[in-house]
Amino acid sequence: MTATTTTDRLALRITGGHPLHGTATVQGSKNIALHLYAAAILADQPLTLTGAPAILDIGVCAEILHRTGTRATITDGEFETRPADSYFPVIPDDLGRRIRTTAVMAAALLTRTGKVTFPLPGGDAFCARYIDLHLAAMEAAGAEVEVGRGRVRARFTGTKRLPFITNVSTRKWGPSLGATVTAMLLAARVSGTSSVLGPSIEPEVTVTAGLLARSGVGITWQGAEALHVTGTDRIAGGVFPVPPDRLEAATLALAGAITRGTVHLDAFPLGDFPTGLVSVFADAGILLTAERGGTTVTVPAGLRAVEMETGPHPGYPTDVQPQLTAVLTQASGTSRIDERIYIRRDSHLAALRKFGADVNAQDQVITVEGPSRLAAADVEGEDIRAVTALVLAALAAEGTSTIRGMYHLRRGYGDLLPKLAALGAPLTIDQETP
Repeated sequence: MTATTTTDRLALRITGGHPLHGTATVQGSKNIALHLYAAAILADQPLTLTGAPAILDIGVCAEILHRTGTRATITDGEFETRPADSYFPVIPDDLGRRIRTTAVMAAALLTRTGKVTFPLPGGDAFCARYIDLHLAAMEAAGAEVEVGRGRVRARFTGTKRLPFITNVSTRKWGPSLGATVTAMLLAARVSGTSSVLGPSIEPEVTVTAGLLARSGVGITWQGAEALHVTGTDRIAGGVFPVPPDRLEAATLALAGAITRGTVHLDAFPLGDFPTGLVSVFADAGILLTAERGGTTVTVPAGLRAVEMETGPHPGYPTDVQPQLTAVLTQASGTSRIDERIYIRRDSHLAALRKFGADVNAQDQVITVEGPSRLAAADVEGEDIRAVTALVLAALAAEGTSTIRGMYHLRRGYGDLLPKLAALGAPLTIDQETP
């Protein structure tokens, strides 16, 4: 029996109507960690990443590193790697199809070995998610790329790697976070300076760039216009921290808001939230206050409807959009959410309607009429943030709800449920009979 099957048989039961109060800690960032694990493939010395989140995806990444040559161990929140004696540049299908960062890890292997074979990525599938900019970066770096039967094969044919220029932004959707990291990893061992045009400035990118810079790679930012990477033939190891997860912090804040409670995020400074999120929260009546080295969340005057849009950092994060949608069902008025990162992100709406929420989507725009009286429901989420939105709705619903999709929740959050329970949420996790 696989871990995925076991986790999928778990059902979460939450009894709503209980304000959350207390202090919660924030895990290490899931999305940042996954990109750092890819960068670890390039290290020529042992590397330890501290504060690694205890999520399912960390095990998948460790196994990918292990099967491709890099020795990886996970102990008490530390992700430790040692360089391979030899590399096997094939990412197994059963692993690569479970995470979104497969192409980024493949770029690191391509840089290391000159060739790589990998499956099309998996992970959350709330809409079509393309890797064309990743492949374009590989081609710009001089690789021949073939795609067929759900796999990608890339290889360098020349003996000398040359500096390259690649554009990782599209006119409509803006910069690609993942493709920016892919391009950085491809350039990290090239003799000379490569340029990444239109780079993403998301923390996933800047933190990975920080790791590379500390390890001997030249990193120069030209604002949001370009990122210049000067490669090196030796990348150092050492100890590097995974920053706190701004997405989990926002989720805990919204859990407090939807229950009209008070939640303190320990050791998570207010400045670690994107300014776009702080602004939207303020418009919605959610007050974030810097206190005791962390952030306290309150809703002093009730929730209000908002008109907002998701956007690149420092805008409102798309990965907190489903959770905000759930919270806005309790706000007075009509809210309008314009999803500007993905072509569509509304996989949470059908399940929210089962709670009694008045939510609808037309193309990229979600409309929420509130406040709605939510009642307990039996629902399932099929991606990380969608199932999280259902957890928040259940916290506000009358009665005891059943939520399935724990595999997806555990992919992104290591111990969100124990944290909610410690804040006062009545919940249990049951093993269901197949």
